[in-house]
Amino acid sequence: MREAWRWFGPNDPVSIADVRQTGATDIVSALHTIPTGEVWPTDQIQAYKALIEKDNNLQSTLVWSVVESIPVHEDIKLGRDNSQRYVDAWIASMENLAKCGIKTICYNFMPVIDWTRTDLKFQLPNGGYALRFDQQKFAAFDLYILQRENAEADYSDEEIQQAKEIFSAMSNDEKTLLTNNIIAGLPGKMTDAYNIEDFRRMLANYKDISKDILRKNLFSFLSQVLPKAEQLGVKLAIHPDDPPRDMLGLPRIICTSEDLELLFTALPSPANGITLCAGTYGSRPDNNLPVMAKHYGSRIHFAHLRGVSRDKNEQRSFYEAEHLSSDVDMVGIISALLSEEKTRVSNQNNNPIFIRPDHGHQILDDINKPGNPGYSCIGRLKGLAEIRGVIKALSSVH
Repeated sequence: MREAWRWFGPNDPVSIADVRQTGATDIVSALHTIPTGEVWPTDQIQAYKALIEKDNNLQSTLVWSVVESIPVHEDIKLGRDNSQRYVDAWIASMENLAKCGIKTICYNFMPVIDWTRTDLKFQLPNGGYALRFDQQKFAAFDLYILQRENAEADYSDEEIQQAKEIFSAMSNDEKTLLTNNIIAGLPGKMTDAYNIEDFRRMLANYKDISKDILRKNLFSFLSQVLPKAEQLGVKLAIHPDDPPRDMLGLPRIICTSEDLELLFTALPSPANGITLCAGTYGSRPDNNLPVMAKHYGSRIHFAHLRGVSRDKNEQRSFYEAEHLSSDVDMVGIISALLSEEKTRVSNQNNNPIFIRPDHGHQILDDINKPGNPGYSCIGRLKGLAEIRGVIKALSSVH
């Protein structure tokens, strides 16, 4: 497996020089400055790649190997008549990346919002901070801040009352912070930041979009992208919806093993693969991650390794726990990935599995430093070291 590190470009508080010190060999990144729906020009890809790799002749080697992500335009998800130009632009970006030797592409198909958390600085008992999704806070936002039309239909009477009490106890600053956390854009999001009115308008676009329609639009998109990906030797790795369930009246279609079965049955192309995000899939108790990692081994081109701890009494709420101490069987997942890697070697399949420590606690000196939520240096380094130790231990028996 190839150890990778997510980097957000020249403005990332964690520099390329810092990344070299982690021992990672590969960079996961994207051209974040290019608007969604526009082609990534070859010269800009080459310049960005050169920025990452310019000191490789003097220091340890770092290679931009994985794109996370090329955003999928909302018009594609909505299946609008004008969406073809955005599909063509996505394919052109993929072609340009392949010309530059970058052939693993993570993407997602989440409508309107990307990964979502209610708390970006949830304090842990040890004094560090983690990301958290609180279902009751989210309901308070949906019902009483956003005031989404017909939102009450998605909640029980008890949930509505709990949300009302939480909302009533919040200060104006707390309401603003919660709103910003949900709609203003988190690091790595492939969707835009919104104000509340724009957000309502975007949600309204999906009023008549069911799961079946959204899935049909995904399959239509991939039916055009995958043949070209095969020709280029590109591996596509769809990221699950985070959190993996319907929310805000929006359908979500990459949440469970059953969703993946539908995807691969409809589109069996070898270029059609997944990003195994352990934390996202693991935030649902009905997803068995080691079983999924084994079953979909040949489809795994990229893996986000992190753990989550679900609330005992509200399984939809969770915080991002330590990489090896959570409700996710990280050792079982890594064991399955190592088995898949061994199978690939025996089959002379040279496609690597890229892994990265996904998110990390804000701890030690990073607590008082500026940084992107979930992407502090020390917390991710701790996670990578733990993952590396598991790989080292298990490799002796694989």
